[in-house]
Amino acid sequence: MSTNKPVKQRSFRWRASLTLLKRIRLFATDVDGVLTDAGMYYSESGDEWKKFNTRDGMGIKLLQRAGLITAIVTQERTRLVSRRAEKLAIPELHQGVMDKLSVIREMAIRHGISLQQIAYIGDDVNDIEALKAVGVSAAPADGLPQVLDVVGYVCQKKGGEGAVRELAELILKARLEVKAAKRRGRKGKNG
Repeated sequence: MSTNKPVKQRSFRWRASLTLLKRIRLFATDVDGVLTDAGMYYSESGDEWKKFNTRDGMGIKLLQRAGLITAIVTQERTRLVSRRAEKLAIPELHQGVMDKLSVIREMAIRHGISLQQIAYIGDDVNDIEALKAVGVSAAPADGLPQVLDVVGYVCQKKGGEGAVRELAELILKARLEVKAAKRRGRKGKNG
């Protein structure tokens, strides 16, 4: 049974969510509408472009430095996404995925973690089942209403405008808070 309870306001109740956030070991994201603004841009010659937010990229790098596994799980299959994943050294790239929950379950098994130790951010109806199953679920501010109704956190930022970084910072803040509490506890025992 999931402890992922929707929070209708735009922020977690920090203390209640600290427990969930500090347990996260794998961070997964959709692409279109999350890492991008959901727009698809085509040139006259047929080239496709996507705009990625560099701050989201830094959020992913900071999660990696903190020891989290990072993943992209998307229905699209493009060379652009492969290049972005390569640039960010994202070890889990899953494109052309029709059943995102199955892929997330498979990653959990392979990495020896539970679904409760996974954070996933998505914005559209094909993300809903995965969002319902993970420990921390989130959506950009401009996610579809059906998605906003099921996630535990609605970002203040829109897709492609820093939503991934916002969620990454919440996870990192929770981890720092736990470390600080442990240090305070040790000082109390030694002092």
